[in-house]
Amino acid sequence: MLVSLNWIKDYVKLPDDMDLKKLAYDLTMSTVEVEDTIFLAKQFENLVVGEIKEVKAHPNADSLRICMVDIGGGEIKQIVCGGSNLYTGEKVLVSKPGAMVKWHGQGDLVEIKESKLRGESSYGMICGATEVGLADLFPTEDEHVIVDLSDFDCKAGDAIADVLDLNDVILEIDNKSMTNRPDLWGHYGIAREIAALYNLPLADFEKAEQADFGDLDVRVLDPDRCRRYIGTQIENVYVKPAPFWMQCRIWKAGMRPHNALVDITNYIMLATGNPTHAFDRDNIKGFISSRRAEPGEKLELLNGKVIDLTDDDEVIADSEGPVGLAGVMGGKKDSILDTTTKVILEIANFESTGIRRTEQRYDSRTDAAARYEKAIDPERCDITYYLAMKLFKEIYPEMKVVSYKDVYPVKIEKPEIDVSLSWLDRRLGGDMTKDFYKTKLELLGFKVTFDGDNMHVVVPSWRATGDISMKADIMEEVGRMYGYDNFQPRSITTTFDHAINQLDFDLTRHIKEYLAVRCGMQEVFTYPWMTDKAVEAVLQDTTHILKLSTPPSPEEKYVRASILPNLCDAVAKNERFYNDFGIFEEAQVFEDRDYTRKYDEKEAIPYCTKYVGGALAGDGKNVTALFRKAKGIVENMPRYTHMPAFEFKQTEKPVWADNTVWLNIYVGEKRVGNLALLSKKASMAVGIKNLATMLFEIDEYALEPFKSRTNEFKHLAEYPETEYDVSLLFDANTKWETIHSAIMKKANSEKLIKGASFVDEYKGAQVPAGKKSVTIRLVVGSNEKTLKTEEIEKAANSIIRMLVHTVGAEVRTK
Repeated sequence: MLVSLNWIKDYVKLPDDMDLKKLAYDLTMSTVEVEDTIFLAKQFENLVVGEIKEVKAHPNADSLRICMVDIGGGEIKQIVCGGSNLYTGEKVLVSKPGAMVKWHGQGDLVEIKESKLRGESSYGMICGATEVGLADLFPTEDEHVIVDLSDFDCKAGDAIADVLDLNDVILEIDNKSMTNRPDLWGHYGIAREIAALYNLPLADFEKAEQADFGDLDVRVLDPDRCRRYIGTQIENVYVKPAPFWMQCRIWKAGMRPHNALVDITNYIMLATGNPTHAFDRDNIKGFISSRRAEPGEKLELLNGKVIDLTDDDEVIADSEGPVGLAGVMGGKKDSILDTTTKVILEIANFESTGIRRTEQRYDSRTDAAARYEKAIDPERCDITYYLAMKLFKEIYPEMKVVSYKDVYPVKIEKPEIDVSLSWLDRRLGGDMTKDFYKTKLELLGFKVTFDGDNMHVVVPSWRATGDISMKADIMEEVGRMYGYDNFQPRSITTTFDHAINQLDFDLTRHIKEYLAVRCGMQEVFTYPWMTDKAVEAVLQDTTHILKLSTPPSPEEKYVRASILPNLCDAVAKNERFYNDFGIFEEAQVFEDRDYTRKYDEKEAIPYCTKYVGGALAGDGKNVTALFRKAKGIVENMPRYTHMPAFEFKQTEKPVWADNTVWLNIYVGEKRVGNLALLSKKASMAVGIKNLATMLFEIDEYALEPFKSRTNEFKHLAEYPETEYDVSLLFDANTKWETIHSAIMKKANSEKLIKGASFVDEYKGAQVPAGKKSVTIRLVVGSNEKTLKTEEIEKAANSIIRMLVHTVGAEVRTK
């Protein structure tokens, strides 16, 4: 939002010697973030009023004229100009040498210098509006028309910044910093904050009569969505340009002037923060009402867009149908026309969430909607009406108010909050007095009374729509007015009774650290929505997937229901840069089922859980190694993150998985996730063309961390242990789990066997059909002595014999 300090001065008298950069800093530290301070006059340095004394033809160019121009101080300068509206006695905008302009309004700024044009000397330049950035204030379709200042109260040599009220400072405020402050979305709200910061009085608006009279029929049929509606019928008005001071202020605030009737409504919004709208009275049939739209109704908006209304839309309607989209945009047919002579001025207050849904539904974000969606208060309609009457009387002296109706079905409740002064002192740690509390809070509009240690605060209407509701909010108001940088650090005394273990948060951190540090995977962060292509390729069934009502693009309408589609998209994007990589993500997922009303009875929340998922991409010719790497990462996760071990079973194949390479992940009897190779079909559909991709996804909410470490101390071997490799033939479908279990069972009786691990397996020409060669590494040792070779071989042979008899192993022969 752009704020003009000259406009602010209408409401609060700022000291002449005020450091304006200090003002911007103080506002940033206490209220809103001032992103930039623009000294507007600097853009118009060396631009002055010139008076044309003589216009002559150029001897060498039919399209140019030679002008003798008085630029002040008795100086008459020759300037060559191609303007189409030059005449003797005209006051024009002259750029002297050193001024920065755009040639014909195009390209970068260039510095004006004395020069010759077609052989004739030219001191400077007589400018058109586009050349000095004033096209919105002096609109024209002919680029050869120069700015005519003859109607302005000025003389030759006057600085343009002074003549056009451009000697101003503009504060550029970050809108996000005042999202929760609807009172600040107008100059008056910012002026109130400045007044409170510097203990200055704030001017009031001149009141106007508000008693109902006349035959205007105003109806509020939906008080839940329209909290207040003031309708005022004004006659003896017509379309004409607004006074230049009004146009200039609107322009400095970032809007474009139109005509007096439209500019009045925009000016009021920029001043008070309350949007208004004017309807052509002759086109409003019968009554005017605020109601819900009915099925089948359509509306053509001011921008020409025709929309099909829904029963969730609040509309302004007459007896024949909708004439405006309430709080968002007026209708094209019934708003201000060139023939307008009577208007109905709407000053209303609409419920914020309904406005937000409507503007998003029709992609119609307007300045009015941006304010209404912040929850402005209905009491603001009063000062908005006061200012409207003042402006109409000033710009249309002959105007007449023939009807006024104020329908106010839902009065705002002003919270009353009790705050202990000793509590404030303990929390803030500042040396503040009762007088300080009272002065600052009353300057902000609060009513304050004291009863001993208790301070009773009544919240003003403009802060009562959700911004101020509890004593911590009052503490914030006091703290920011005192100045956060004015607080001195104080040591605090506290007692720690016991440790607070947040095991679920610790588990999340441990999982991330394990995947990133131990496994060398990169964490990624994706959007909470999914592309249609990835959903169709990976999830395939969209039955329980939520859809966004206003997706970022037509191809990204699904809310994240799984980590895997976005991971696959990430693999596809990185495939052309890397041949071997691993990524993971931890995020919430949502499904269209099992709705709850956990936080607010008015708002149902869909099923939500948190998944951790990963993708390992590598050479498609070595899927076995990729599978083992992925399985090893998942299998070892519990050990390093302190939770129960995973088990792997094949019970239900994921739809996206390869027909052979897949496993379900279990904790006990509970299935918590999947580990599988992305099928070739799904891989190609999502855009992964060359790499094989192993995916895993685990429901984090289904995991239960150990309440304490379960590590057990084990002595290091006192005597040397030996690794002994054996290679045996097994049936091709024999699982390593079966082999390993048999070995460890035998180890209970064969005390010399300390462990066994998988080395590799081989299938090839030297291995019979239906068989595979598995290399096993046995760890052999004794707790009592160093083993001899014969003892080691005897222990290993006992394992080989056991595998032959129990698992069907065969000893390879050359």
